[in-house]
Amino acid sequence: MAVVHMKQSCFSLSLSLPRSGAFSEVVMAREKATEKMVAIKCIPKKALKGKETSIENEIAVLRRIKHENIVALEDIYESSNHLYLIMQLVSGGELFDRIVEKGFYTEMDASRLIRQVLDAVNYLHSMGIVHRDLKPENLLYFSPHDESKIMISDFGLSKMEGTGDVMATACGTPGYVAPEVLAQKPYSKAVDCWSIGVIAYILLCGYPPFYDENDSKLFEQILKADYEFDAPYWDDISDSAKDFISCLMEKDPEKRYTCDQALQHPWIAGDTALRKNIHESVSRQMRKNFAKSKWRQAFNATAVIRHMRRLQLGTSFGSSVHNSSSASNPQSRAPAKSQSVDCAPLSLKDCE
Repeated sequence: MAVVHMKQSCFSLSLSLPRSGAFSEVVMAREKATEKMVAIKCIPKKALKGKETSIENEIAVLRRIKHENIVALEDIYESSNHLYLIMQLVSGGELFDRIVEKGFYTEMDASRLIRQVLDAVNYLHSMGIVHRDLKPENLLYFSPHDESKIMISDFGLSKMEGTGDVMATACGTPGYVAPEVLAQKPYSKAVDCWSIGVIAYILLCGYPPFYDENDSKLFEQILKADYEFDAPYWDDISDSAKDFISCLMEKDPEKRYTCDQALQHPWIAGDTALRKNIHESVSRQMRKNFAKSKWRQAFNATAVIRHMRRLQLGTSFGSSVHNSSSASNPQSRAPAKSQSVDCAPLSLKDCE
């Protein structure tokens, strides 16, 4: 094994993990003194030029938080050329991958997953921290065990409220971004609650609530909160689950449920989540829509808004909304192939 050359040669590399970002690589390593396995996020310093504030923000956020469902920052090292973030190792894989692999999956399973996410995000919000990029790829299982807890990762776009500036930058991953972000309005922690609603929707049917091959029409749907519980995909899902999602995917952030309110909803806190096996239909749709989907990638939402303006689309900016065929066709809302978003890759300098 190669040695990671830092201030102290206290880790030995094991293997690369498939979670490399635009300017960083994640490797698994063993701490020599304790034999403890960790994940190391290796960031070239030359890639940080002009983005120092962003990485400092991520570190500041990670240093403040300690929650059983949030991947912890354990230490920081640096060499002459790299910055190394020593992270808690999570080895259970991504959320959707695990669901597809299951043989039995119910609303109750989805409810338990979302409860853990809500509890962690409620903790973040109580600390004045907004994640801003909640999506299934950032929800990882702690271990391969069947009863493993879920962990929230990747705080690269997170923001601390009350730092003197208003959050208004359009950033994140389009399919999970709240309407007020795309409308370029000042926004708050309510954007995380919207994203949790989108995740819950997908967990119960296997396809996204907003879909169109045309990225501009896709964003029109999000800006209008134009989604449906299509038959037959939602026929076996409880009214309580639909109500829960509707409370989170509320267009008006002032009326949208907070995490605390969502935690008290009967679908989470009560016994209204059904125990019928929905694995076959959900996993089939997940395989179709997320295996190689661009929903798995982060995009610069600001670039999409510019693209919409170039096409002179009004949406919330002023003109009437064009109703696409996918908004009324359930089959196209559960598409067999993934959506394509015509925009530039996410850049940290675009997210302030």
